[in-house]
Amino acid sequence: MGAGHGHRLHYHGHSRVHRAPAHRKLVVLLAFVLLVVATPREWFWAHAGYAALVVGVILAARVPLGYIARRMVVEVPFVVFAVLMPFVATGPRTEVLGLSLSEPGLMAAWALLAKGTIGVMSSLTLAATTEPADVLDGLRRLRMPELIVQIMAFMIRYLDVVTADLGRMVVAMRSRGVDPRSPRHWPALARTLGALFIRSYERGERVHLAMLSRGYEGAPRS
Repeated sequence: MGAGHGHRLHYHGHSRVHRAPAHRKLVVLLAFVLLVVATPREWFWAHAGYAALVVGVILAARVPLGYIARRMVVEVPFVVFAVLMPFVATGPRTEVLGLSLSEPGLMAAWALLAKGTIGVMSSLTLAATTEPADVLDGLRRLRMPELIVQIMAFMIRYLDVVTADLGRMVVAMRSRGVDPRSPRHWPALARTLGALFIRSYERGERVHLAMLSRGYEGAPRS
C-alpha cells in the first residue's frame, strides 16, 4: 500500500494504544460495540460510562479530541433522523418547550444518538490509532476470508484515486458555472456521480485484467 493512501483517519503516534496489536483492538471494538447495543436504553448512566471510557482511550492515545470530533460529521444523517423521530413517532405525547413530542420517539431518538455516537467514536478511535495495513493484517489473523480482505485493501488503496477524480470533476463543473450545492444543479451533480461510478467500475475491470495477466489466482503474490 503506497504512502499517502488510507491515512485520512490515522493519527500518527507512539502511545500504547497505537502499539497494541491490531487484531486485539478489532476484537475489543467488536465486543464493546455489542455491549453498547445490548445495553437497555433506559440505563442512562451506563451509556455515560461507555462514552467516558471511549474519551479516556482517546486521551490515552494522545489523539486530539477535535481530530475525532471533526470526523464525526459522518453521523450527521443519523442525527437528523433522530431529531425527527419524536415528531413522527406515535404513542403518548409530552410537552417539551411548547412542542408536542412522542415519548417513545424521544426514547428511540436518545438510544440512536447515544449508541450511534459511542459506536462512531469507538470506530474512529480504532482508525486513528491503527494503520490501514495493520487492520488488514489483523483481519487475516482473525481468519477473515481472504477475498473480503483483498476487497477492503483495494477499497483503501483506490479511495484517494476516486476522491481525486471527484475533485477534478467538481472543479470542471464550477468552471462551467455549475454549483453542486445548489438544488438547481443537482441533476448535473447526479450525472457527474453516475459518470464517476462508471469510470471507477471500468478502472476496476482494467486492474483485474492486469492482475490476471500477472498470474493472479485469488490470493496476493509477494
